[in-house]
Amino acid sequence: MSDCVFCKIIEGIIPSSKVYENDDIVVFKDINPVAPIHVLVVPKVHIESLEALNEQNIDIVRKIHLAILQTTKLLGINEEGYRVITNCGKNGGQTVPHLHYHIIGGTKFSEKII
Repeated sequence: MSDCVFCKIIEGIIPSSKVYENDDIVVFKDINPVAPIHVLVVPKVHIESLEALNEQNIDIVRKIHLAILQTTKLLGINEEGYRVITNCGKNGGQTVPHLHYHIIGGTKFSEKII
């Protein structure tokens, strides 16, 4: 998708601070972090949101979760804990229409989400 900021990051048009990458997923630092560690886990295939998942592309969720496990180990937060969030749609706080997950950590969070 030519106007998608995450697609442009994946293509290398927009620079990013990559943390992890494989054939299907790229993980990079969020430019507006909310915690000491805040990265985005983004599939290389353009899928607008969770609502756009279907039988043909659902396997990407498995690949995202495997990338999350690899990334948290690389970042050293796998044992102490972290939070994984995905926003879906305007009311869910999704600002970039490309499926992505936030890994946030490096601090202790309260039980409250918002």
